[in-house]
Amino acid sequence: MGGGFRWVRPEVYPLFVAVGAAVGICGFQLVRNICINPEVRVNKENRAAGVLDNHKEGEKYAEHFIRKFSRTQSAEIMPGLNKFFSDPQ
Repeated sequence: MGGGFRWVRPEVYPLFVAVGAAVGICGFQLVRNICINPEVRVNKENRAAGVLDNHKEGEKYAEHFIRKFSRTQSAEIMPGLNKFFSDPQ
């Protein structure tokens, strides 16, 4: 056997995918908080400002696209399948 990845078995690929997705989600949330969270201040000038009453900016951060989109969707996992089995023919 040759090659560089003899220690990686095909059975662990799903684990790599799951861990990679979790790391990706955590990284996305970290970057999102550092860049656009109104309560996080990275540079010294903004930290010196103290507590700000910026309710509009906070609401804009909290009410993002995914939250607005999910409010308009049905709470069912498979609405077509549920309708098929629950509605009389």
